[in-house]
Amino acid sequence: MNTDEYAHLNGKPPKGGNRVAASFGGFLLRLFKWKIQGQLPHYKKMVIAVAPHTSNWDFFLGVAVLFVLRIRIKFLGKHSIFIPVFKQVLTRLGGIPVDRRATHGVVEQITRAFNSHEAMILAVAPEGTRSPVYPWKTGFLAVAQEARVPVLLIGFDFKLKTVIIGEIIYPSGDLNNDMQKVYDFFKSINAKYPSKVIT
Repeated sequence: MNTDEYAHLNGKPPKGGNRVAASFGGFLLRLFKWKIQGQLPHYKKMVIAVAPHTSNWDFFLGVAVLFVLRIRIKFLGKHSIFIPVFKQVLTRLGGIPVDRRATHGVVEQITRAFNSHEAMILAVAPEGTRSPVYPWKTGFLAVAQEARVPVLLIGFDFKLKTVIIGEIIYPSGDLNNDMQKVYDFFKSINAKYPSKVIT
């Protein structure tokens, strides 16, 4: 894969949080004896696929990691929950309203969001659910393909108590091949509830 076409994305990921939040996140990871392995790539735009997602603990672990890394992310939410009062809170937290009924499609909506931001990180759970499911959803790869941004794979390994910042996938246009790379990476990650993971 020729990565030169992504050179214009070189830069620091969008910054979020503060020193107090970073210290608190670090305290939580140390308290529960977790560590972070690897470093974020220097891209100001990318999709982050986080898995396996088998418990509610994944959310709190993810928040602690965000605090430590001091990055700002975007996440997807049903447009129907972006109502007055909640809309401001969700938007401030990084929520992007998505209307799945729209004729132009979810991929196009998110691609427009990428194009309208100077820097943006979209975090997704490729399984789309905490229940056993196969195949995983491929929308995140379609978004990365359309928006011409890389995909970073991050695994929550509960056996090793390690957040593994893994490999980067540059969309090739071959969805099946790219998705196999995703499966291959996450096969080595130990979920909190392994029976819920199908790859």
